[in-house]
Amino acid sequence: MRRLFPVTDQTVPKTSGGRAGGPDDREWSLAELAAAYAYPEPATDGGPVPWLRANMVSTLDGAAQHDGKSQPISNATDMRIFGTLRALADVVVVGAETVRQEGYRPARARAEFAAARKAAGQAPAPAIAVVTASLDLDFSLPLFASPLVPTLVLTGAAAAPERVAAAEKAGARVVIAGAGMGVEPDRAVRALAELGHTRLLTEGGPRLLGQLVAAGVLDELCVTVSPMLTAGDAQRIAGGPSVPVPQRFALVSLLEEEGFLYTRYRRT
Repeated sequence: MRRLFPVTDQTVPKTSGGRAGGPDDREWSLAELAAAYAYPEPATDGGPVPWLRANMVSTLDGAAQHDGKSQPISNATDMRIFGTLRALADVVVVGAETVRQEGYRPARARAEFAAARKAAGQAPAPAIAVVTASLDLDFSLPLFASPLVPTLVLTGAAAAPERVAAAEKAGARVVIAGAGMGVEPDRAVRALAELGHTRLLTEGGPRLLGQLVAAGVLDELCVTVSPMLTAGDAQRIAGGPSVPVPQRFALVSLLEEEGFLYTRYRRT
């Protein structure tokens, strides 16, 4: 892997033969990836200030999935970054449909990040927070039945009481983040911050990411651009109604390996 941006005196150095090489043109350690993707330092005064980051993968022609899953358009380095971003987060926010399609499991504790998480006052692994209006979920799955950290269920105040009871019976913590059936993104972010979760990560899916974009609560977007073409009618990384005015984000980091681009953008 090599860093393309920000440009430094070590960016794409040249060997005597004129080919790219040097200190960055290698596999990065997990510690180096963690430093490259570190969350902003938390505020030292006032209440908790959440930072919501999204992590997605997209093909060159804009597909976020192939045959309903993201794995076919990913690679090993993308998955290392995926794991690193999880290890940095307090909570991973994900839509119910993605939980069903991708077969979500609880986040696991990583020995390589144990000391850093303890020093930051974090649990051994991030909690998974599932966004759902219907609570149409299989609560016998490991995500609910045997997580290292109790799974959160974000839903609206009008959710079916029997489904709320089923979630709680399974050991999940139900968090009300909407006045009606569904979840209101700004309320979800505030509710998670009130629980002490300020380092937020969402892995989509596209419908949830579109809702977060439309609500204006997304602070950062990490996108792996996969050097693949799929055609077809796969979803983009964000779906739903368009925003009235396109939101501008600034590039803060760009890494490359074997044609895959690992981008990081922040709200301007």
